[in-house]
Amino acid sequence: MKREDNYRHKGLRKQLVQELRDLDLCNEKILAAIDKVPRHFFLDSTFEQFAYTNKAFPIASGQTISQPQTVALQTQLLLCKSGDKVLEIGTGSGYQCAVLCELGIKVHSIERQKELFNLTAPLLKKMGYNPALYYGDGYKGKEVYAPFKGIIVTCGAPKVPEALLKQLEVGGRLVIPIGASNSQRMLTYDKIGENEFTMKDHGDAAFVPMLEEKAR
Repeated sequence: MKREDNYRHKGLRKQLVQELRDLDLCNEKILAAIDKVPRHFFLDSTFEQFAYTNKAFPIASGQTISQPQTVALQTQLLLCKSGDKVLEIGTGSGYQCAVLCELGIKVHSIERQKELFNLTAPLLKKMGYNPALYYGDGYKGKEVYAPFKGIIVTCGAPKVPEALLKQLEVGGRLVIPIGASNSQRMLTYDKIGENEFTMKDHGDAAFVPMLEEKAR
């Protein structure tokens, strides 16, 4: 059955955007992007009535779609603008990817779960977004298209993958949740020299674990 984005959905989305505005998480450009992306398209129809609440929900392959608050925060921390080349680790549902695309960012995105990749790639294309999507191991990044102005990781990693730091351009930023399963800290790494970084801690985070080695 074809999903639609009707006046009710758009009204609920505006309420969500106002909730995020009140939390003072991000700038108006990011809020405008969130206002344009129909989040209910990325959820099973079972959860459609909850699509515009500020909560995470389960998707295929035991993964989750991040809560809008987290998407807004990570997008703000990325400090990227239209035309910048960004690598996303963990395409997942495709929602974060769509928000970045709405901002005019050139997105390269890697997903290691084949089931999710097969669902998300055609959905984003059908919605009119054209990111470069890859099925593979996010720990390795995408060296062939490096360097990237920004790298955003949408799953919790036990450590910072060296490959991702190397694939940042000087002046670029990595946004990554680091820590144990389902309990991390949101960190940013700014590349200030070829092998020199500054790190900042932006508080608690809770993501599904980043899985290493071969894709499934």
